[in-house]
Amino acid sequence: MPHDTSLIGTIVAGLGVAFLMGALAHRLRISPIAGYLLAGVLVGPFTPGIVADTGLALQLAEIGVILLMFGVGLHFSLKDLLSVRKIAVPGAIAQIAVATALGMMLGLWLGWPVEGSIVFGLALSVASTVVLLRALQARDMVETEKGRIAVGWLIVEDLVMVLALVLLPAMFGDRGDEGGSAGLLQSAAIVLLKVVGFGAFMFVIARRVLPWVLHWVAHSGSRELFRLAVLAIALGVAFGAAVIFDVSFALGAFFAGMILGETQLSRRAAEETLPLRDAFAVLFFVSVGMLFDPKVLVEQPGPVLATVAIIILGKSVAAYALVRAFGHHSGTALTVSVSLAQIGEFSFILAGLGVGLKVLPETGRDLILAGSLLSILFNPILFSLAVKYMRDAEAEEEEAEAEGEVAPAPCNAGVVLIGYGRVGSHIGSLICGRGEGLTVIEDQKDMAAAAREAGATVIVGDATKESILRQAGIDTASTLLIAIPEGVEAGAIVRRARAINPKLVIVARAHSDEEVDDLVRRGADHVVMAERETASRMAERAMLTLA
Repeated sequence: MPHDTSLIGTIVAGLGVAFLMGALAHRLRISPIAGYLLAGVLVGPFTPGIVADTGLALQLAEIGVILLMFGVGLHFSLKDLLSVRKIAVPGAIAQIAVATALGMMLGLWLGWPVEGSIVFGLALSVASTVVLLRALQARDMVETEKGRIAVGWLIVEDLVMVLALVLLPAMFGDRGDEGGSAGLLQSAAIVLLKVVGFGAFMFVIARRVLPWVLHWVAHSGSRELFRLAVLAIALGVAFGAAVIFDVSFALGAFFAGMILGETQLSRRAAEETLPLRDAFAVLFFVSVGMLFDPKVLVEQPGPVLATVAIIILGKSVAAYALVRAFGHHSGTALTVSVSLAQIGEFSFILAGLGVGLKVLPETGRDLILAGSLLSILFNPILFSLAVKYMRDAEAEEEEAEAEGEVAPAPCNAGVVLIGYGRVGSHIGSLICGRGEGLTVIEDQKDMAAAAREAGATVIVGDATKESILRQAGIDTASTLLIAIPEGVEAGAIVRRARAINPKLVIVARAHSDEEVDDLVRRGADHVVMAERETASRMAERAMLTLA
């Protein structure tokens, strides 16, 4: 051929086979992720047939990580990040320590050196950005308390891994023999200075420049130019963060999104990046499959099972125990623990570094890749089981906790609103603006304070608890409005509220047909789905014009 077509061939092979395998997975009613991973195995170097360029696939997958973290940052604020620091920072560090210790013990049992066992344990301790966020977004959990804790936890893990990637060569490479502890401390100090410098740059300079650029482009009226500006900011900041400040692409993109998320154009920016984000996220899963050699399952079944057990059981149990120790209920602990029960991109980088430093055997890299593929494959199943548990078991647990409690004097408002986020705050302002009585149930203190300022009576607590619903006066209320974005919790609330007050009119919010069906089955009278309501209002306007 007259031209080098390796890039085009990789994209065509990756997306084409991923589409076929994803469609097959959908037909079999299993997670499409399983199809994407299998597609990677099929186009990888370890199976006959089409062989795509693994190096190019990994770089394309990195773009998916950047766009995904940028999109999460758009819906995240500095206040959200700081609100979970008390659990995310100590929790993530403790969970990394536990997983690293378990991986180190497995490495030593397999006869590896201590240095290689440490690298192996670190690789098993960090979750995949793409898998965690895709799981949360699929269930509208990113903006919930559970989602904020999981994302905050992920950010801390990324920062720890950035530090590890710089310190490992100083500890186990040639410089480690020459510089000793002084060289190690110097490397650590340089990393910390770069991270602080990156944060200062983003919150002092970029916080003023980036929103101004986006607003200027928006006023130009060109949608093409706006889309280009969003992509340039996301990719440019991520690349600059990695090259200049030595932090990860993902971390740079997250902070860029978080800064732009404070502007009124954040939702439009998120919509413009969505198609590319989904396409490149698929390439991430394909790239994981391409790295996997199926022979390892036959040649080393015992070590593979032990590796997967550390990732899925060891990490999850540690995270669950830590979240519960910080006083959060079992639903939050389960969500966070299941979110972290997989490994991904940072694990591959650490494995490659360990092999390059000649401290980690190539067998260790094979086990890490096998553990990554299998844990990513099982993660959607674990999430489904967790959702089922939260729908059934959490209700029974909290009802048992409420037995014997003396309920406080209930409120007397006719309308009870659950959730005072972006949707709930608009509902609250409309009702309170008309002078009507309103009781709001909210578990976030900053949102509860905003509801009080608007004139509502506020109950701070978990709306899935029967005692909280009774305190809000649900047994005498006429209407219940559920504005939270999380469908699992909404379903539990509907069921309890209907049991307390059979005559109550319940209006809930949903994001999919499945959620609509579930809420109606549990007792909701009306379920509002944004897409349907928008279509109805636009059609009504059109009919009025034609009349």
